[in-house]
Amino acid sequence: MGKFDRVLLACDFDNTLVYTEPALVAGEPLPSLTAENRAALESFTAQGGHFAVATGRALAAFQAIAPGLPINTPCVLCNGAALYDFARGEYLDCNLLDEAALRRGQALLDDFPTLAVEAYHIGNVVHAVRPNEYVRRHEHLTHVGTEEKPSLLEVPLPLGKFIFEDDHATLQAARRRMTEWGWDADYEIVFSRDNLLEVTAKGANKGGMVLRLAERLGIAREDVCCMGDEANDLSMLRAAGHAFAPANGTDAVKAVSTVVSHAESRAVADVVDLLDRLY
Repeated sequence: MGKFDRVLLACDFDNTLVYTEPALVAGEPLPSLTAENRAALESFTAQGGHFAVATGRALAAFQAIAPGLPINTPCVLCNGAALYDFARGEYLDCNLLDEAALRRGQALLDDFPTLAVEAYHIGNVVHAVRPNEYVRRHEHLTHVGTEEKPSLLEVPLPLGKFIFEDDHATLQAARRRMTEWGWDADYEIVFSRDNLLEVTAKGANKGGMVLRLAERLGIAREDVCCMGDEANDLSMLRAAGHAFAPANGTDAVKAVSTVVSHAESRAVADVVDLLDRLY
């Protein structure tokens, strides 16, 4: 029996577990997990802790990264649309977009002539409709290519999420139109970057899927620990018994979390140190 047997630590990947921002901007290979953070996580799991990544990345953009991380439990993908077991190579849980989302998404594209969208098929294919400079830039960042379709109506299901892409002002206008059309009742809508507006099915957020993972593991909500840096992490930080943010996190994230070191240094190791004292 280990001191962390009944503890789940779910951590965002980009700029939380690993500080990827400089590499993403420069289009370079992603850095490795720091030695301090790796040692801390290995100590955590050796004492029975359950460590998962909860990322906005889809399987296509994360499957090459996962084997190099000390995860020992299924991970949350697509901002909470899916729970994937890398050890078994299969999805365990999904909350997906339906055919109505395709029609509504295409109506939005028709209304905003410069807007583009990436549609993430859980079969590991990313489709793009009307790809623009932001889509090409995102492909460069994730190292995942897209298959172009003339319309969202021709994109096959099942889909984990949409990412609408354009300049921030246009995306803000599109977000307002979504609200006018009642999307908030049926979808989770969140900015993951200024030029990326993500849409998943209602309830498909990191918080909801982390809690479903905890239930699978028999872990109480008060022993769910989450760490993240951006708006798409807020749902899991608010759901957690213990919430943490790296110093590089947004103000909104830090307002609901215990703030630790910058992600570039030893942020995750700081969290494990805090948990070691807490438990």
